[in-house]
Amino acid sequence: MQPPAPGCRGCTVTAPAIRVEHVYKVFGRHPERVVERLRAGATRAEVADAGTAAVIDASFDVHPGEIFVIMGLSGSGKSTVIRMLNGLHDATAGTITVQGEPITGVGASRLRSIRRDRIAMVFQHFALLPHRTVADNVAYPLELRGVAKDARRAKAEEILELVGLGGWGDKLPSALSGGMQQRVGIARALAADTDILLMDEAFSALDPLIRREMQEQLLELQQKLRKTIVFITHDLNEAMLLGDRIAVMRDGRIVQVGTPEDILTDPANDYVEQFVQDVDRARVLTAANVMERPRPVVSETAGPRTALRQMRDSYTSAAYVVGRDRTLIGMITDRDAVKLARSGEVSMAPVLRPVPQSVRQDEILMNLFVPAVESPLPLAVTDDDGHLVGVIPRVTLLAALGPGPGATEEIPVQPQPIPVSVIDEVLAGGETPPGSGPSDREAVL
Repeated sequence: MQPPAPGCRGCTVTAPAIRVEHVYKVFGRHPERVVERLRAGATRAEVADAGTAAVIDASFDVHPGEIFVIMGLSGSGKSTVIRMLNGLHDATAGTITVQGEPITGVGASRLRSIRRDRIAMVFQHFALLPHRTVADNVAYPLELRGVAKDARRAKAEEILELVGLGGWGDKLPSALSGGMQQRVGIARALAADTDILLMDEAFSALDPLIRREMQEQLLELQQKLRKTIVFITHDLNEAMLLGDRIAVMRDGRIVQVGTPEDILTDPANDYVEQFVQDVDRARVLTAANVMERPRPVVSETAGPRTALRQMRDSYTSAAYVVGRDRTLIGMITDRDAVKLARSGEVSMAPVLRPVPQSVRQDEILMNLFVPAVESPLPLAVTDDDGHLVGVIPRVTLLAALGPGPGATEEIPVQPQPIPVSVIDEVLAGGETPPGSGPSDREAVL
């Protein structure tokens, strides 16, 4: 058993669900000659006289249970790739395997069997049968398999409930909105009960609000069903939202494969960098992408003088307190620590305060602005078990986004820390030095 794939949300990898190795697709009279020239170093433009090189030397794996997005502008070759994944186009060269079985070079009968049992497709323009009811459209793959009418009707109703169309089974597609019709298309693919879904620009025909709803519903369905999904899009924000990993295509070639964070923060070349410059980073980057090493942090077994020393060295007026296993327990302010030290207390427990705001490391940046403003310390970041794994200063949060959401929010002034001279005096065990003034003592008391 291999470890989870990078970026794959909760899926465990045994072997690739789909493997594409050095695949070419050329349309024209002499495609093999074009492939030879491409392998020898010719560019797409240089072979245009002999054929159209739609896909050039494409290689990637799709892991079980992940959403793998292939994105690029029109003409980049992304739709040709997905049509080769289910055998609608034959590869000119290279190999494609689905769950370990080749689909390149196999007979028509075997190819139909693989499509029926392993791969379902969701089309851009729904491709519903207009004179069949919604339920009959959903049940159509089961009908092709010879499933009895009552059984396929029951399955169709179950799937319609899953996609939010319960009660619409007896309607014709023409009675449904565009978004509802696309839900029927997804339901039909789910009814086929295959492990792999191919979605070719599935939401691009929808208006923006409906499109966003469909994207969110797809993510909700994926949490329940854990399908392997290959999703084609030209919309980078859609790719960033949906993809566990993304393959970026240009002129028939795959120029980068990585997680959304990889592509946004470490673009492979100038093309990708220009492509991602207008991405809404607040919806892509997470707390884990921008957090820093947590400081100041003190152990619950430490005393108030240790806490004061940490705060003095970090130029802050409060510190996080953690347990032996780094579980976030609370926070202590410099004023409370000074009072404890002056009274001879050796435990911080009497004055520990709850942490007003903390966030999970997988929280997107868009959701961090209000917590960051309300937190008197750099925003605490925890893992699933409540362990403190990092902090996010406000300046780091804003710098990660540049101008954008939250950049103009008013940040309230935090209480000024106790003067260093007072902390030094407390740590030394003496009295407040002459000349420090009544304001210093009042700040402590």
